[in-house]
Amino acid sequence: MSRPGGRRRGAAQGVPQRPFGQVERTFAPARVISDDQVAAIHDAALTLLATQGMRVLSPEAQALYAAAGARVEDQTVRLDPGLVAERLATVPARFTLEARNPAKSLKLGGGFCIYASVGGPAYVMDNDRGRRDGTFAEMVDFLRLVQSLNVIHQEGGCPFEPMDLPAHTRHLDIFHAQIRHLDKSWQTQTLGRARTLDGIAMAAIMLDTTPDALAGRPVLLGIINTNSPLQLDVPMAEGLITMAAHGQVNVITPFTLAGAMAPVTLAGALVLQHAEALAGIVLTQIVRPGVPVMYGGFTSNVDMRSGSPAFGTPEYTRAAQVSGQLARHIGVPFRSSNVTAANEVDAQAAWESQMALWGALTGGAHLLEHAAGWLHGGLTASFEKLILDAEMLQMMEAYFEPFPTGPDDLALEAIAEAGAGGHFFGTAHTMARYEKAFHNPMVANWDNHTSWLDKGGITARERANAVWKQMLAEAEDPALDPAVDEALSDYVARRKAEGGAPMN
Repeated sequence: MSRPGGRRRGAAQGVPQRPFGQVERTFAPARVISDDQVAAIHDAALTLLATQGMRVLSPEAQALYAAAGARVEDQTVRLDPGLVAERLATVPARFTLEARNPAKSLKLGGGFCIYASVGGPAYVMDNDRGRRDGTFAEMVDFLRLVQSLNVIHQEGGCPFEPMDLPAHTRHLDIFHAQIRHLDKSWQTQTLGRARTLDGIAMAAIMLDTTPDALAGRPVLLGIINTNSPLQLDVPMAEGLITMAAHGQVNVITPFTLAGAMAPVTLAGALVLQHAEALAGIVLTQIVRPGVPVMYGGFTSNVDMRSGSPAFGTPEYTRAAQVSGQLARHIGVPFRSSNVTAANEVDAQAAWESQMALWGALTGGAHLLEHAAGWLHGGLTASFEKLILDAEMLQMMEAYFEPFPTGPDDLALEAIAEAGAGGHFFGTAHTMARYEKAFHNPMVANWDNHTSWLDKGGITARERANAVWKQMLAEAEDPALDPAVDEALSDYVARRKAEGGAPMN
């Protein structure tokens, strides 16, 4: 049985939840290709970096690579295998991310994984109003749900764009809302130096410290996307360098779609992903040796008839598992994602997300980005999908719990009590566990057939719609020191008066 846990204050009645926390995976990740095949992909990526190289558009990044011994010609940076190995040696295999609430700080690496909510879509969607541009008020509602869902460990970097706010100062209001409405870990934005510095400064205010003092305290995590194939642009380079210099966590994530931005073969796409990830990881260690960094895997295929991305496919699942092997080969913590190309919260969304979840988590991911709420190939954040994904995550957490085989678990006394031809409904062994299960948030209210009939045959999407509305109505913002909130407000006002961040 899964571990029991009571309802937290403010949790919606009828919305079963596990307590907040991480379950440490105790069995080995999937190994779907041989060690020789992993080495072949790694060696091919090293050859690519040493010969063709990576186009780096930032002069600052070029200078850093050159000072570390890379060969830089015009905008092309070539990395010798020895330089790559030297810099990989300083990457920490494990680290902890501080949260505003110390009880919600997170372990990353080893058997621990962080589930982060969807981040970055352009649109928001629910059953009542369909897909649309999002507003700041709706974004705050989404954050409150993320706070309320115990299985979500981290907010994923702004659920969707609040289009009613000016683009050059929007990030300031987003960061302030993340701090106000969450006491969990949250992700920052890394598009350019100014936005990245604002996130770091506001995280420092949140913890009553200074940006310089955060250098040895990983608090923020930010996604750095390379421009596949083989390019690192100026805004992403600036974000990477700024995060690394302040001791914060970069997640280097190539977007390698086989047949579009990468070779059509899965092996070729993974070679490209691995090369680009290595180039970014090396740069973080040049900036600050020993700074935490992650290997981001986001390889999938495309629909060759339309050119649109395909997610939750067998190719995506296998790529996630192999990416985990590649990350372990170089000793760097691994990020993967829960994704779907479905346009609605329907059966396609469910099976693609389940395939993606299975690939990512059995592949040993330490960060599951977009763990809940992703829809429409990443263009849309869905309130209903947030709830359904959270339920799937709870199932995965139960799956990863240790498998007990003590004398009571082997149940010889229960087998004897039932006897030949008997049943186990009334045995003492069953009844003792029934009493626990009755109060267990993982199995309470799971009389699916009766509940479906009693509710008039509502769909999962309709039920999720009712659940998120109930949870939102009962949500309570975590306490925030008024002096901290005032200091944040002052910072936001000053930065807005200065013009915010340039549009990159």
